[in-house]
Amino acid sequence: MTTFPNSPRVLKGALIALDPLNPVAGVVVFQYNPDTMTRRLEARAVSQEGDRGEAFRLTGPPKETITLSIEIDAADQMEQGNLLAATVGLHPTLAALETMLYPKSRTVIANDILSAIGTIEIIPAESPMVLFVWGAARVLPVRLTSFSITEEAYDPLLNPLRAKVELSLSVLSYHDLPLLSPARALFLTHHITKEVLATTNVFNNAANIGVALKL
Repeated sequence: MTTFPNSPRVLKGALIALDPLNPVAGVVVFQYNPDTMTRRLEARAVSQEGDRGEAFRLTGPPKETITLSIEIDAADQMEQGNLLAATVGLHPTLAALETMLYPKSRTVIANDILSAIGTIEIIPAESPMVLFVWGAARVLPVRLTSFSITEEAYDPLLNPLRAKVELSLSVLSYHDLPLLSPARALFLTHHITKEVLATTNVFNNAANIGVALKL
C-alpha cells in the first residue's frame, strides 16, 4: 500500500457468498490484494481420436481454475481501535471464508429431522452462490474447492492475529449451471465482455505491425 497523496485508489478483491438470509456474513474483502494470481484454462474439446472433422470442436467454455494467496492481519484494525479485532482477532474473517465450504446448519438440522421421521430421499445441502470479484471486468461465479490457512501470530488468548490463506477456486460457467441461474447469466456476460476485449486487441496488433514495418 502506498501513502503518496496522488496515488490512485486501488480496488479491493473480494469473495462474496450470496445468502439472502445472512447477506453480510458471507462478504470477505481482501485486506491486501495479492501481487500474483495463477489462472489455468483447460479446453473442453470433443475427444474423438482419429476423427479429423472433430479436431476444432468444443463442448463448452474452458475449465478455469484460479489460485491466489491472501494475507490478513489484525494489527491495522487493532490500531484503529476495532473492538472486535482486539477481542477475537481474525476469527470472524476466517469463519466467513470457512463457512463457504460448510452446508448451512439449519439445513443439516432439517435433514436430520427428515431422516429421523423416515424420509427416503434427502436432497444434499446447497451452498450459497460465491462470486470472485477482481475489478469490474472479472466478477465470476466460483466454487471454493479448497484452501489452506497458515496462522502466524496469536494474542494471549490464542486468537489468530496474522494469517496467510492459499485459495483454490473453480470458475463455474454456463456449462455447469442451470438455464435460469443468475450465475449463468453473469458468466455469459463475462464471456461476451472477453470477446469484446479480444476484438479491441486488433488495434494493438495494427500498431505492432506498423512498428515492425518501420524497423
